[in-house]
Amino acid sequence: MGTGLVILIVVIILLVVLVAVAIGMYNGLVRMRNNAREAWAQIDTQLQRRADLIPNLVETVKGYAKHESETLQRVTDARVAAQRAHETGEVRDAKAAETAYKDAMVRVNAVAEQYPDLKASQNFLSLQEELATTENKVSFARQHYNEAVNSYNTKREVFPSNIFAGMFNFKAAELFEVEDEAARRAPGVQF
Repeated sequence: MGTGLVILIVVIILLVVLVAVAIGMYNGLVRMRNNAREAWAQIDTQLQRRADLIPNLVETVKGYAKHESETLQRVTDARVAAQRAHETGEVRDAKAAETAYKDAMVRVNAVAEQYPDLKASQNFLSLQEELATTENKVSFARQHYNEAVNSYNTKREVFPSNIFAGMFNFKAAELFEVEDEAARRAPGVQF
């Protein structure tokens, strides 16, 4: 076997290894990007569940508080805005809609405080429980989404996969963060 043939075999082996590494990095980026997209879909699913519960809650509250229509309208408007924001797939729009939704739900709970019969209503209590459960699921879905986005963004920024991320136009994904400073503070509890 000649020296030229040995060199050719070594070069071919190195090229095969480099191509395999490149394919592995590309596929890893695709997997992580798809994982982040799937995590976003889970948030969307939980928000749709919440949106489906809101009309029932509004109808229950309406029976007790007909003159609180402004509050109920805000909840309905917030629900519609949240659905539209999530349909766009833009994290920034979704964050703004979530803030409006939380503000509207605070008002509904304030209405409930004014009507002791409403607070004791089995329908209202079960709807509140469902909403609380859904809010927990939304929170877990957001956490999973942010973990998936963090993994994806880290993978696309570290060497050598950042070379392939740039070559194949893998864009950074946006985290789902609370932008309202008031929402970051713990609520005050008084007895």
